[in-house]
Amino acid sequence: MKKKLICLAGAMILGAMMLAGCSSSGSSGNTFTVGFDAEYPPYGYMDENGDYTGFDLELAQAVCDLEGWTLVKQPINWDNKDNELNSGAIDCIWNGFTIDGREDDYTWSVPYVDNSQVIVVAKSSGITTFADLSDKTVGVQAASAALEVLQDEEQQKALADTFKTLQEFGDYNTAFTELQAGSVDAIAMDIGVAQYQIASRGNDEFIILDEHLNSEQYGVGFKLGNEELRDKINADLKTLKANGTFDSLADKYELSDMTCLE
Repeated sequence: MKKKLICLAGAMILGAMMLAGCSSSGSSGNTFTVGFDAEYPPYGYMDENGDYTGFDLELAQAVCDLEGWTLVKQPINWDNKDNELNSGAIDCIWNGFTIDGREDDYTWSVPYVDNSQVIVVAKSSGITTFADLSDKTVGVQAASAALEVLQDEEQQKALADTFKTLQEFGDYNTAFTELQAGSVDAIAMDIGVAQYQIASRGNDEFIILDEHLNSEQYGVGFKLGNEELRDKINADLKTLKANGTFDSLADKYELSDMTCLE
């Protein structure tokens, strides 16, 4: 009898665990853990109050409000994003994350922002075209889409080969500090991030070159095969577009001219 009771108790515990797993939306219970680069405004960053915010994080919060989930904002080292996702430490990568060139590496949401990679220089630099970057030091964030573009033979590697140095930084705040100090001559980066960084510095010191390195789209990246969570997020994004929340957040972060969510 004792053995039967133990087996019955074990079965009940296992059943409860299975039910809990079925109701789970993310890494634990009803939490939704978003991995993001904490120094990537306007998509994800720390504000003056020490709180993590940004277009993508507010959008993720709006999704959680619809689902009844608790949002967990998890800053990650961008170089380690795949390990964080595949280990289950985060449920998705949601932070100005480029789909193009990574289509087969993740399960993707619908695209929601059209983006371009651009070059930022100081107004006083005399650099006005890509040709002027010859023998110059160009900064770029490690593991970024801009770096991938400049290393891709079919995209802009030929241009990068004309640089004196392609210098990698952990984040763009540091890269702008080096640009301001004259340690680098230019920065390759996402146009939305470039616009934010320039505006936050007063709009009078830096410019974006007219030529663009490429164009791309942003999406939410899930672990390959996690279509169930992807489908929930896609449905919620559609709802947020229909009820005006998506457009309101895009206006707030001055991204309205870059959104592509239908």
